[in-house]
Amino acid sequence: MKIIILGAGQVGTSVAQSLANEANDITVVDTRSDVLHELQARLDLRGIVGVGSHPDVLIKAGARDADMIVAVTNSDETNMVACQVAYTLFHTPTKIARVRAAEYLAHKALFAQDALPIDVLISPEELVTTYIQRLIEHPGSLQVLDFADGRVQLVAVRAHHGGALVGHELRELTEHMPGIQTRVAAIFRRNTPIFPEGHTIIEAEDEVFFVAARKNIRAITSELRKLDKPYKRVIIAGGGNIGRRLAEVLTPKYQVKLIEHNKERAKELSEVLNNVIVLRGDAADEDLLIEENIESTDVFCALTNDDEANILSAMLAKRLGAKKVMSIINRPSYVDLVESGVIDIAISPQQVTIGALLTHVRRGDVVAVHSLRRGAAEAIEAVAHGDPKTSKVVGRRVEELKLPKGCTIGALVRGDEVIIPHHDTLIEAEDHVILFLVDKRRIREVERLFAVSVTFL
Repeated sequence: MKIIILGAGQVGTSVAQSLANEANDITVVDTRSDVLHELQARLDLRGIVGVGSHPDVLIKAGARDADMIVAVTNSDETNMVACQVAYTLFHTPTKIARVRAAEYLAHKALFAQDALPIDVLISPEELVTTYIQRLIEHPGSLQVLDFADGRVQLVAVRAHHGGALVGHELRELTEHMPGIQTRVAAIFRRNTPIFPEGHTIIEAEDEVFFVAARKNIRAITSELRKLDKPYKRVIIAGGGNIGRRLAEVLTPKYQVKLIEHNKERAKELSEVLNNVIVLRGDAADEDLLIEENIESTDVFCALTNDDEANILSAMLAKRLGAKKVMSIINRPSYVDLVESGVIDIAISPQQVTIGALLTHVRRGDVVAVHSLRRGAAEAIEAVAHGDPKTSKVVGRRVEELKLPKGCTIGALVRGDEVIIPHHDTLIEAEDHVILFLVDKRRIREVERLFAVSVTFL
């Protein structure tokens, strides 16, 4: 696939890195030649210096026969105009744009084909807010992902001493929980993937990914670790777009305090956020945190634009007694460093965003993609189309499928029914199949498996 990426910032670079490793023809456009040179030295791609919305620059980048344009510069306006130019001059089939301003996103009519012809809108702030909201709604989870319109969830938890299943074989899960269906899709032990089988024994500190119907998630979590009590009190550090959005969505169910350093921004937030206590101050101020009863806080979320400030304030909050601390961290090199220490969950906006982008790049009727473990693995939702003559999956049992090594099928969704498949489960047309792929380099094999022979290009 020939893809043009506009913007070599954190998101653009992450997308380029992911797609360049999958034999795509990638061109990256940016105004900074030094950044492009560094990117070209690391990855198999072309770099074009220029403004991504300018027609002559897009022509140099190969827009005349590009399959897709991914506009993720730091400017909403540049991204929107680039999609308009690509549509008008080059009839580019797929146009994806990152749009951050809520003032644009509130008016969906702007993005119709006869207005600003953008096929896919990506709002990182919205995606990250939803991601954090799910983590708060599922105490003890490391990652929570929705599939099939929320009917199925993939949840990652760290197994703890005292969990009913810790020290026991996976096959005992059904004995502990009769009537509740689930599938352990993958286990990571000391960062090494383990292919889960019935005789696999869960160890303390294992990172366990399991799939189940939404209603059963909490019961299954209790088998792997002592259940955290539902969260009530949340402190948010940082009143930017994400901090504000998160405060808005949490207030109906939680007691929320928000700390903002900037005087004008704090005043503005206090006027628009109902039922939120807005505090002006430094989130790394020990006296302020103690004064606001940090020791009785269930979740502390460090959401400023400064990685170092987020790390320090989260570490301080944890030391002072916050039960769970989360931090947004943009630098990939920091993520593994801090998650092995005091901070419970490090959130990478790039990895949250890239899943939404990859959904529209994947072939073979893939309708959802989620990046896992900082991009090393992927969870995929694919729809089985066709019939036994045109499809490699329809009309076949799970044991007959030629799945790549390290790939497991976690669940099927058939209409409103959630099915945890066994080796003899028959896949039918229009089934939504939830797969977990430990090695994302095998993604092309999964795409080919779900491609319908008469339509797949």
